[in-house]
Amino acid sequence: MEAYFDNSSTTRCSQEAKELMLRALAEDYGNPSSLHGKGMEAESYIRDAKAKISKTMKVRESELIFTSGGTESNNLAILGAAMANKRSGMHLVTTKVEHPAVSSPMKFLEEQGFTVTYLDVDQDGIISLEELKNAVTDETILVSIMYVNNEIGAVEPIAEAAQIIKKKNPGALFHVDAIQAYGKYVIYPAKLGIDMLSVSGHKIHGPKGIGFLYVKEKTKLKPLIYGGGQQKNMRSGTENVPGIAGLGQAAQEAYHGFPDKQEQLYRLKEAFIQGLKDQEWAHINGKTGRESAPHIVSLSVDGVRSEVLLHALEDRGIYVSAGSACASNKPAKSATLLAIGVSREYLDSTVRISFCPGNTLEEVEYCVANLKELVPMLAKYTRH
Repeated sequence: MEAYFDNSSTTRCSQEAKELMLRALAEDYGNPSSLHGKGMEAESYIRDAKAKISKTMKVRESELIFTSGGTESNNLAILGAAMANKRSGMHLVTTKVEHPAVSSPMKFLEEQGFTVTYLDVDQDGIISLEELKNAVTDETILVSIMYVNNEIGAVEPIAEAAQIIKKKNPGALFHVDAIQAYGKYVIYPAKLGIDMLSVSGHKIHGPKGIGFLYVKEKTKLKPLIYGGGQQKNMRSGTENVPGIAGLGQAAQEAYHGFPDKQEQLYRLKEAFIQGLKDQEWAHINGKTGRESAPHIVSLSVDGVRSEVLLHALEDRGIYVSAGSACASNKPAKSATLLAIGVSREYLDSTVRISFCPGNTLEEVEYCVANLKELVPMLAKYTRH
């Protein structure tokens, strides 16, 4: 049996998205900026994708900017907003558990003279709304808080945060990294008070190398990429039509039959946690109930390094990740695990299991059974 439980790193591209992309690559291959029929065919894919995505969030099609993925979306939101609004202030607020695609541009802005406040989180990875309230000042131009933490599945209080930000400083922009949340939750940015929101295609069964940034109308933003002026001068360069087409299709599919898909994810997660509840060596990080994300489990184990466990599971056809895939090949300790106070012994002994609606309970049972067999054996071997 094969059990792929690394869906927070990337998902399998859906068949419908793949077929649409192939058609855009091989048949309707024109440049969307061209004025002839082939160009108009290509442009229709972009319009269609915008229509599909905008319906999932109840936003205007004109409020979507297609990017190369979640990292670029986050960078455009943070760097673009900072550069466009720095005359109003030089202060930004974020958290200590953000993905590097947020924390790295924040560090860059600090080097450029901006001041950044990093909010603490509790043992479950949740920010303090009181600390957020105290952090926002008249000089704050941007607050960036992730919707779902990519390592432990913590769900931040986005709506409440937006209310605090706008009440304390109506001019401050609120950016949300929704890369692990879009497709797992129904997200209406206008209702939640979100000004900018980042999404990545390959997390929702779309292709890699494509994503979008929702930007509320009239939000001041400077582009990162200059050139031919595509996408209303906000992101120059010939659009990735096949990728955009695949992303639009994947977004539509993600919300088709959404309640059943979300319920399936919760069932898988609950079965996994229940299967390990009597194992003394198993420690789940963060909340385990339905107040946490439906698709992510962070598991720390006694006496076994995450890389060793990862490869032992791989030998059995089970695929998990050692924390965030974007940083798992680096020696740096997880900022999220450090922030929630995980014991140092578990910083190198934590794996992430992440599900998709296509996973089955049989796969979960297979994974649990192998963990029960492998962990005690590997721990015993390690001790000797």
